[in-house]
Amino acid sequence: MMIRIRSRDGLERVSIDNPLATVAQLKSEIESQLRVPVQVQTLSSNQNLLLAKSPNDWTRFTDMIDPHTRLSSLNIAHGAIVYLAYEGERTIAGPAFNPSGSFGKKMTMDDLIAKQMRITRQENPHCELVSFDRDAANAFQHYVNESLAFAVKRAGFMYGTVSDVGKVEVDFIYEPPQQGTEENLILLRDPDEEKMVEAIALGLGMRRVGFIFTQTVSQDKKDYTMSGGEVLQAVELHAESELKEWVTAVVKLEVNEDGGADVHFEAFQMSDMCVRLFREGWFERDLKEDIDPKLSRMTKDVVVGGKDMRDVDNDFFLVVVKIFDHEGPLTSTFPIENRQSPVTMRALKTHLDSAKSLPFVKRISDFHLLLLLARFFDLNSDVPALAGCVQAHAAVPEGYQLLIESLASAS
Repeated sequence: MMIRIRSRDGLERVSIDNPLATVAQLKSEIESQLRVPVQVQTLSSNQNLLLAKSPNDWTRFTDMIDPHTRLSSLNIAHGAIVYLAYEGERTIAGPAFNPSGSFGKKMTMDDLIAKQMRITRQENPHCELVSFDRDAANAFQHYVNESLAFAVKRAGFMYGTVSDVGKVEVDFIYEPPQQGTEENLILLRDPDEEKMVEAIALGLGMRRVGFIFTQTVSQDKKDYTMSGGEVLQAVELHAESELKEWVTAVVKLEVNEDGGADVHFEAFQMSDMCVRLFREGWFERDLKEDIDPKLSRMTKDVVVGGKDMRDVDNDFFLVVVKIFDHEGPLTSTFPIENRQSPVTMRALKTHLDSAKSLPFVKRISDFHLLLLLARFFDLNSDVPALAGCVQAHAAVPEGYQLLIESLASAS
């Protein structure tokens, strides 16, 4: 299995052959593959480890302190993220080097050309189209339009299904904790909450399929489809997903023919070349103010249109995806997480009371309501089971129903 390791050096990957691996074996592989000695490693599934200011603070993170603990017992499986803190400097193996000229292999012109990274446009996406559940899309854009007035950036993760022919259907949008400004968007991701989201998605037969974000009114005056910062954020999430049909959606205001403003959705995939460049470390992460926002700066020269350059037009990295809409299996009327007002249990009572005439399973067929309930149920069994009732339109077991109604009544 592959475990992602996030440290002060960024996101890296470690492969482990043993599905029953322990913390000690993970540490050993980190030493072998990433060159961080076992004795200086502190591991945790809590991202706050990376915010700790000193080694003394690291001692508070004890969830992975026992070397004999199996990773599976910590819910660490293929694709999981583990956070790493360590003292000292790393020794990283450099690239293999073959001297040229009379002391080694001579470089031919073909060899030189092969070593150059050529940036070309990708004509066809890997996904046939993306279709948005109307209620989910409207709940997202309505908040950005009516409450935020497109003055600050906002984002969410899209969940749904991918068909055999690459059709992506988005049935709900999860909005993680975040901080948006006019120009920037910082995702303050909560691993515990994301585990709840994944448990719900599992029960619904869905998965994370993309990223959606808004551009602000001020950006409408600028000459780009996506800024360099937006491309960098989008490709990082695309690469993290390892889903070839992953979709990035942009929501913005556009002036119509009558001088009014319409909310406009656009959908893209980051090109294969863009994802490769990101994974191989070609993107400059430190975005300088002197860089035109319609460009992305590389750490080394790349070839674009036969010319060597470091600044690449972002449009080279975007592959347009067709957009459709549909009526999905869920509603989007329950208050949404991580917005200006916290979601309370009183909202649960109000929501259930407003739909008394409907079967109980229909009353709870809303992702955002299920996310609130997930805080009170077992993630490994109860949450997927409850979401499974929603997916199958099946009767909710009486025990679950009584507990949900008691939670609502206690508000």
